[in-house]
Amino acid sequence: MRTITAVIIDDESNSRNSLRRKLATHCPAVNVIAEAENAEQGIAMIEKHSPGIVFLDVEMPRMNGFSMLRQLTQRNFELVFTTAYDHYAIQAIRFSALDYLVKPIEISLLKEAVERAVEKRQTGLANERLENLLHNLVDESNINNRIAIPSIEGLQFINTTDIIYLEAESNYTFIHLSSAPKITVSKTLKEFEELLPAHRFIRIHHSFIINKDHISKYLKADGGQVLMNNGQLIDVSRRKKEEFMKMIGH
Repeated sequence: MRTITAVIIDDESNSRNSLRRKLATHCPAVNVIAEAENAEQGIAMIEKHSPGIVFLDVEMPRMNGFSMLRQLTQRNFELVFTTAYDHYAIQAIRFSALDYLVKPIEISLLKEAVERAVEKRQTGLANERLENLLHNLVDESNINNRIAIPSIEGLQFINTTDIIYLEAESNYTFIHLSSAPKITVSKTLKEFEELLPAHRFIRIHHSFIINKDHISKYLKADGGQVLMNNGQLIDVSRRKKEEFMKMIGH
């Protein structure tokens, strides 16, 4: 594996020491060149050293990790968030295909995150993913969140509001959009079910997740059917009917 320089930013010295030791022992490709105990120092270290990867604590006094990112003029590095909590912004991080590690950090997950960072470092997509994260954090209403979709070429960013429905096909998912041709993704429908906001998306069938904002009509039958606004008719399974009716307010 190629070597990569790193900066650790965390206000807790124990957390910094623990992460540094784990990297030295289990991730020899990572060369920790600087550490910072607050966001202000973190900005200075990033600007001085131009690291390949930054391990950034989400929760820090005075200025948290997200505010620190907004202050940076250059964001040309891979980013791995560290947090002691299942943080409110984890969803935004996942939407942007960025990594996060929950403290205490598991070695296997750390190694996987480093491997992904080294790989992504060669794609030149770091800035785009970071910009997408900052966009999603600003949109607190989650109305215009953009999600990073992996493709053969790299990542495609789409607005969740443009997703009409998702369709399962073995270990692939077809994402049907209102503003573009469908996208084929090598992720299961369950992975998207866990990722997409539950207040807007609902799995109405083992093969379909729909965006309730794109429902044109509900047709009563066994479990029922929904007509999406692109003309697609989709069955509602009997076991999903009650959950679906609650979601649409009936």
